[in-house]
Amino acid sequence: MVTAEDMTAIVKKKGAAAAAKEVDVVTTGTFAPMCSSGAFINFGHANPPIKASKVWLNDVPAYAGLAAVDIYLGATEPSADDPLNKIHPGAFEYGGGHVIEDLVSGKPVLLRAEGYGTDCYPNRHFEKQFTLKELPYATLCNPRNAYQNYNCAVNLSKETIYTYMGTLKPNLGNANYCTAGQLSPLLNDPYYRTLGLGTRIFLGGAQGFITWHGTQHKPETPRLSNGTPRSPAGTLMLMGDLKEMSPRWLMGASVLGYGCSLVVGVGIPIPILDEEMALFTGVSDEQIVTQVKDYSFTRPDPICEVNYAQLRSGTISIEGRQIPTVPLSSYVRAKEIAQVLKDWIEKGEFILGEPQKMIPSVPRPDGTPVKATR
Repeated sequence: MVTAEDMTAIVKKKGAAAAAKEVDVVTTGTFAPMCSSGAFINFGHANPPIKASKVWLNDVPAYAGLAAVDIYLGATEPSADDPLNKIHPGAFEYGGGHVIEDLVSGKPVLLRAEGYGTDCYPNRHFEKQFTLKELPYATLCNPRNAYQNYNCAVNLSKETIYTYMGTLKPNLGNANYCTAGQLSPLLNDPYYRTLGLGTRIFLGGAQGFITWHGTQHKPETPRLSNGTPRSPAGTLMLMGDLKEMSPRWLMGASVLGYGCSLVVGVGIPIPILDEEMALFTGVSDEQIVTQVKDYSFTRPDPICEVNYAQLRSGTISIEGRQIPTVPLSSYVRAKEIAQVLKDWIEKGEFILGEPQKMIPSVPRPDGTPVKATR
């Protein structure tokens, strides 16, 4: 049982064949903003009952078009009256991700609900303060998490721009990236041989599950010979019990000029089925590349390609200039997640299971179809 960082060293020293005989499971991790996140919540019936059509949690709108008291709170939904937005358009101090963090922190949250009134649901207004423990039901359900690689963002324009990849200074003033490289879950199983419906994972500090492939899942993205994609590719839909999660691994975020998000901790165990899986999990930052793209839309095509060792060094070379790099994901926290997951498995607190349906993949470069080995 080793972390992905340890596996990289083992494969480099002993080779994939020896590593496959020595290692049973490799644990991975990532901790980064994951905007496509949210929570399904049932807030319990009022007296008299209400069929909620509009709902706010700490003044953050939630979607109520589900059932009487079922709602979905999106991580990027901003506060209905955020003071920061009045100062800087597109800037929000508080949003859905912050409500989720408040809930898992045990803080009280104020709910306001409005209904249009029916014979069976006559109540038109309802207000209640509650904590997470008092809710009948709360499930984290994230439509798109753990992106398999992502762009490195720069700005070629003459003005500072504000993006979901952070603030980008003019004239190539900085280069922002958001992937854990050799620790990142989907980069350690590039063809998703061990991942699918029912795969148990680390999610937000608790045990969760892969429930489907995520939105914008694009496995057909061009890849290197080691299977890793050269740009954004696979994604995962994830779910877990919000009541078991921790604010250390679910943190609301405010991204200036873009809006709100949720920083999510995800860790996935990768069983070493054979020598190929040992080779995949032994991938290093030097062997994973991404595209440097201009987020000011001054230049449509990628500017160049860099690897994650270069990104993590602190600077990359672009058109003869040394550009400082800025990670939006935490490599330190990713290492911690991989270690926590490793400890859980070794203590028998985390049981590995076989996926019930594999997520969509692509053939290897030689045309060989990818199948899980049972």
